[in-house]
Amino acid sequence: MGQRLTQIATRTGDDGSTGLGDGTRVPKDHLRVMAMGDVDELNSGLGVLLAEPLPDDVRELLVTIQHELFNLGGELSIPGYQLLKAAAVLRLDEALEHYNAQLPRLKEFILPAGTRSAALAHVSRTVARRAERSLVALSGHEAVHEAPRQYLNRLSDLMFVLARVLNRANLDGLGGDDVYWHSERLARDPD
Repeated sequence: MGQRLTQIATRTGDDGSTGLGDGTRVPKDHLRVMAMGDVDELNSGLGVLLAEPLPDDVRELLVTIQHELFNLGGELSIPGYQLLKAAAVLRLDEALEHYNAQLPRLKEFILPAGTRSAALAHVSRTVARRAERSLVALSGHEAVHEAPRQYLNRLSDLMFVLARVLNRANLDGLGGDDVYWHSERLARDPD
């Protein structure tokens, strides 16, 4: 892994470039840097979600995910390096199966709303999708391992499911159910 930061304000990025973990410098709008930034934003969003009251098992899962996202950021910072393994994707698959089994089947679209923790999970879901798109864009120009793309895809699905779980957790006295979308067209013509 690259050197650890001992000085935060180095001023080396004042020219619009940044250093990667392997010592190379690239423009700050490089696709790799954009993907790293989206993963960092996603991890920060999970940090905000972790500041909320959460069921213990969800909290433990999100802390693990934060560490895995940090690994993904490290992998992205060093071209060709691999830190995020297929086992991390499998953990998300297992969590998806576990939490989704507890939920009623969806028959309608839901809005990204409900309790504060559920809404924050939805925000993280959308950032995970953006991070995935950034990674796909990068992979069109450079070699990217398969596990990170799969991980972000599964993570966005998991955050959708966890938002539904958190709406039902009722930890703040406001939970209960998903917030369903009501189409104007459906209201006029239910058939």
